[in-house]
Amino acid sequence: MCGGGPNMKVTVIEARRLVNHTMQACGHDVVESAAIADHLIDCELRGLSYGGLPRALSVYERTTKSSYSRKPINISHETPLSALVDGGNTIGYLVGLRAAEIAIEKASEHGMSVVGARDTWHTGMLSYYAEMAAKQDLVSMIASNASPNVAPHGGTEGRFGTNPVSFGFPSTDDPVIWDIGTSAIMHGEVVLAGRLGQELPDGVAFDLEGHPTRSPDQALQGAIAAWGGHKGSGLAIAVQLLGAMCAVPAMPKDMFGYGCLFVMMRPDLLMSMEAYKAEVAGYAADIRSTRPVEGGSPVRMPFDRSTAERRRRLTEDSIEVPDLVHARLAEIAG
Repeated sequence: MCGGGPNMKVTVIEARRLVNHTMQACGHDVVESAAIADHLIDCELRGLSYGGLPRALSVYERTTKSSYSRKPINISHETPLSALVDGGNTIGYLVGLRAAEIAIEKASEHGMSVVGARDTWHTGMLSYYAEMAAKQDLVSMIASNASPNVAPHGGTEGRFGTNPVSFGFPSTDDPVIWDIGTSAIMHGEVVLAGRLGQELPDGVAFDLEGHPTRSPDQALQGAIAAWGGHKGSGLAIAVQLLGAMCAVPAMPKDMFGYGCLFVMMRPDLLMSMEAYKAEVAGYAADIRSTRPVEGGSPVRMPFDRSTAERRRRLTEDSIEVPDLVHARLAEIAG
């Protein structure tokens, strides 16, 4: 992407304050605001800025519309191994957190769990929840469907969402977590590009008539391209149908009503917990020791970049925020 304005640097505490106050300004209580802020600041620390402070603006803009309303989060169905969490149109950072906590508690006690979260939106980084699970020695698979703004391979009309899917594995070292979106560019990146007056890269979006476009506004009216050709498109379809297990339509409309499925399990159902965690760590070391291509960087494991970036930014106590975003958040936060 090109264009846009300059960035300014803020401390982690200041960034958290801005998000906290912005979330309270749009009706979230102190506990809810802190939970949302923790998720958004983790995005920033990991270098995924489109899901960080700019996302706080998107949340504010949506939840302050007169048409927006929400109900309390509740559990509509439950067994010892499962639960269906009804979000009541509450933002996914809160609904996903509740579902993840329930899934972790049930899997820790019974060995496995399946928890669905329904009627929600903006579930955020699924790796956030996978990391929670890995810290409790749980393997996780999480998938969240969304509204149809991504075109299947070979098409130019939206039929599935940006559809993140995540797998997490506990280790005696850093956990192994793989979290991807199944679109060529994330919806939040398109929104941020439009906010900053930037153009999109070539080949990632279509306008309403199905022509390739670099305009964020035209892409939001048209469709985003799928990631990974027919393979990524197929994975996105699988995610869409996994989300439908949460008692939501297979293709939720109008950027709400998403389903997010959490599957968690204890490795010691089959083998020693410590032996499995050591195996994960050993395999990760084997991957990293792979000879790189000529002139290439060392081979990394999934989540390596995120954890290194988070440690660096915490050490430097610095987060970069586009001036336009910071000014608007400061105005809202007072």
